[in-house]
Amino acid sequence: MEIEDIAREAVDCGYKVHTGLGPGLLESVHEVVLAKTIADRGLFVERQKPIPIVFDALQFDEGFRADVLVERKLSIDLKSVENMAPLHSKQVLTYLRLLCLRLRLLMNFGAATFKDGIKRIVNNHFDFASSRLRMHQKGRS
Repeated sequence: MEIEDIAREAVDCGYKVHTGLGPGLLESVHEVVLAKTIADRGLFVERQKPIPIVFDALQFDEGFRADVLVERKLSIDLKSVENMAPLHSKQVLTYLRLLCLRLRLLMNFGAATFKDGIKRIVNNHFDFASSRLRMHQKGRS
């Protein structure tokens, strides 16, 4: 399955979870329901996947955990806050680089509407026309 197809399924599931449960529950509640909803569509889902950090030829297994990882291609970061801060997008972009993935969705289930709470963040990929945050490759402007 292509990354855009996986992302489309994940966004649809996120919308259904947001409208079904409503905004403001704990992130952990939204995470378990979203993961199950995506898995019910036949996609491989991992929750709280440990992601090591490699820095200066050292590996630290205590790096961070990906909230939801779908088909080992799409990472989803979940929040449940009234308003997302600019730091959230920057953090997600850093996680994408550490995961060596191209696309991560940031879903804020604390927003009044799902549309207000979702962001697509890409890393080193120029084919996503609708994405807003990009990490450009060296040598490209």
